Amino acid sequence: MKSDSLPNPQKTFHVKSFGCQMNVYDGERMAEMLGAEGYVAAADGADADLVVLNTCHIREKAAEKVYSDIGRLKRADGSTPTIAVAGCVAQAEGAEIARRAPSVDVVVGPQAYHRLPGLIARAERGEKAVDLDMPLESKFGALPKRSGNQRPTAFLTVQEGCDKFCTYCVVPYTRGAEISRPFADLIAEARALVAGGVREITLLGQNVNAWDGEDEQGRAIGLDGLIRELAKEDGLERIRYTTSHPNDMTDGLIAAHGEIEKLMPFLHLPVQAGSDRILAAMNRSHSVDSYLRVIERVREARPDIAISGDFIVGFPGETEEDFDKTMKLIEDVGFDTSFSFIYSRRPGTPAASMEDQVEEAVMNDRLQRLQALLNEQQQGFNEATVGRATRLLLERKGKHDGQLIGKSPWLQSVHVTAPGLAIGDMVDVRVTSAGPNSLGAELLMEAVA
Repeated sequence: MKSDSLPNPQKTFHVKSFGCQMNVYDGERMAEMLGAEGYVAAADGADADLVVLNTCHIREKAAEKVYSDIGRLKRADGSTPTIAVAGCVAQAEGAEIARRAPSVDVVVGPQAYHRLPGLIARAERGEKAVDLDMPLESKFGALPKRSGNQRPTAFLTVQEGCDKFCTYCVVPYTRGAEISRPFADLIAEARALVAGGVREITLLGQNVNAWDGEDEQGRAIGLDGLIRELAKEDGLERIRYTTSHPNDMTDGLIAAHGEIEKLMPFLHLPVQAGSDRILAAMNRSHSVDSYLRVIERVREARPDIAISGDFIVGFPGETEEDFDKTMKLIEDVGFDTSFSFIYSRRPGTPAASMEDQVEEAVMNDRLQRLQALLNEQQQGFNEATVGRATRLLLERKGKHDGQLIGKSPWLQSVHVTAPGLAIGDMVDVRVTSAGPNSLGAELLMEAVA
């Protein structure tokens, strides 16, 4: 039922999300909420009456980039749309955004965006509306029910916040403490997504494998229990989850990778560094040895699993010896895909005030060497799939007529010429070529699922 908080239901909106997959999910939920209020998605974001900038604070100079984006919203005639800044930069910068950028009408943190309609209504009355609250009640209960989806894949946030307090990370300050959404709510949302045409769901969380709850019988379960229940849903063909912490890889979750067919053979498990000394300074609470043991056990459970990792280069105090240990870890594990960054100083985090900050030139040099090794491993993994028969879920159109792009079980992008097939179809293919970022394939059969 539409609320009375927004005065003009015929106005248009555009939500622009930056950063992580959880921001993508939040952006989709904000769009659904505004649609439920009568707003209509603008065909061109530049012409929208309302623009929501859903921000990410994980990278350096994130706040300055937001101010640049705000400036670009000024139109040729000098006017601006109603501007709402949401997400983690909003939480970190607070009312300073409204002070520095007078054109901003609404500032709302990631735990309060369910109040966006009311905040916009206040802005329509000429107020500067700021809400950085982290309410005890869950925002998810205030959001509209999930309805039809236009894509075959969807994100589902199951857990938010973080209690790990890595010394470089702002998440505990912008997203708050770890909370797990109730089991029943997640099953209901997943069923609504599947009813709307979704065939693959990716479960999201800052520490997604820290999720816990009680099932319908009141039994305590972890993420593996949730996955097992979701796997029973007819029409849901694939399940993924991200992002995980090594210390939360339970016996049950590891076993699930070998026991649940719908759980895809892909694990993103950030390690960040290969030096125990640096890991301790990061407050990562795992060691190189414990990380390697987890990887070994996961591969025992699912031998064909693809392993992905995160790496931070140039953390304060990192020596060349520490960096060499990270390179050795990469060689020992053999990552199939990865994400790597130079250390980014985040104000307010313990690492920002640490001594022995590494010079930028040194960080850039190390990053280039590290990425060269990671790229070599990824190319090798992709080339090893040439000739392999696999199954794709077609997700979007390719660059050429009749070409569609889908994801392999190992999260590789694969393009295939498939005239007559449609987005959402699942097809059997054989991989014929491998590049650094995508694969080519040919259809094995006409039948689709």
